Amino acid sequence: MKKNLEFIFFALAPTGSGISGSDRIFIEFARYWSMGFPVTIFTTQEGIEMMKRQRLIDSKSRILNPKQFLNSKFQISNRQGLRIIKIEKNLPRNFILKYLYKIYLGLRLGFSLNINHLVSETSAKEGRPSTIIYSSSEFWMDSLPSLILKLRFPQVKWVAAWYQTAPKPWIGFSEGEREIRYNFRAFLYWLVQQPIKPVILKFADFVLVNNEEEKERFPKHKKSGHAIVVLGAVPLDKIKKFLTTNYQLLTTKKYDAVFQGRFHPQKGIIELIDIWRRVVDKKSDAKLAMIGDGPLMDEVIRRIAMNRLTGNIKLFGYVFDGPKKYSIFAQSKIVVHPAFYDSGGMAAAEAMAFGLPCVGFNLASYKSYYPKGMVKVKLGDLDSFAEKILSFLQDEKYRLRVGKEAKEMIEKNWDWKIRAHEVLKKI
Repeated sequence: MKKNLEFIFFALAPTGSGISGSDRIFIEFARYWSMGFPVTIFTTQEGIEMMKRQRLIDSKSRILNPKQFLNSKFQISNRQGLRIIKIEKNLPRNFILKYLYKIYLGLRLGFSLNINHLVSETSAKEGRPSTIIYSSSEFWMDSLPSLILKLRFPQVKWVAAWYQTAPKPWIGFSEGEREIRYNFRAFLYWLVQQPIKPVILKFADFVLVNNEEEKERFPKHKKSGHAIVVLGAVPLDKIKKFLTTNYQLLTTKKYDAVFQGRFHPQKGIIELIDIWRRVVDKKSDAKLAMIGDGPLMDEVIRRIAMNRLTGNIKLFGYVFDGPKKYSIFAQSKIVVHPAFYDSGGMAAAEAMAFGLPCVGFNLASYKSYYPKGMVKVKLGDLDSFAEKILSFLQDEKYRLRVGKEAKEMIEKNWDWKIRAHEVLKKI
């Protein structure tokens, strides 16, 4: 592995108080890669707040201002460690205006950033860093500055993240039967992705995908070995450290099930409320803990009230890694993951590390992601989903056996340190 690498991350897409899978991946890659190489992250205030919540940086971390990269003489530090550059003072509150403004910031960044000192012909001879550009999402504000720098400095390598292909708008967020498919939201997602895919196909040196099926969408990269599958991972070291001093929580079960994930149409979050109504009909005191936030929060609250489940479902909102979230997992019996459309998913895996068996729908990507530890039911069959939950709650031996399989699977190869090293070695 080269010792003279320099990484430039573009992470302008993070929005709101939650965290997406692609956000989680870039944060963990930056955490581990910066232990051996200089990593510079260009982001917004929202990205900075997210990185603080995930403890990649803290209040003492140095945040550089826009003048230091807009200046034509700007140079990135050639040292080991992490540097954060905030590229704006204030973002518009309106979501659409914010999205467009971030694209503008990305374009401005791509055209103004001077990295000539990293990619000049004499750099290699002098042993100076070779540069890898990492676009943390396929959204325009991350992909376009990466493309521009690749065109301006062909010597750099562009590693493009493409962790999920948008569904076809006429199908919506589902791989099968579903009453509400959120077709308009799917259309917007699809519309945003379409112009970027041919750009990545032609100009990106590597593309990072979530599963083997996604590799087929990038035939040139697959043929050259430059389409890399990034399976999920969890902070195993932190979880093991927590359980060492809080092991007794595993025997104190407050929740029959836990859900973690964005309150987004693809996650089946509304259907989960209907599933839990079926569970409560058979087990009146059944308790569900829901960790997360997102655009469907208001609808979730309305649905809970409509189904008279306010005493059976507790909403925690977004909870970052640490004792509070780990305590919820430890005190839960199973984890539920009712996504209707997913390229892999890491949210359930974190709970499975606590020995929780999982119930999910039978999605294509779960064949490789969750070969063990997850009991899968026919997509859209809410009755069967509820029945599987009840079977775990009624049969402790069954629950513990599948939970043990889940824990062993996660511990074997779901560590972020391992995952970051695997990808680094390949690129």
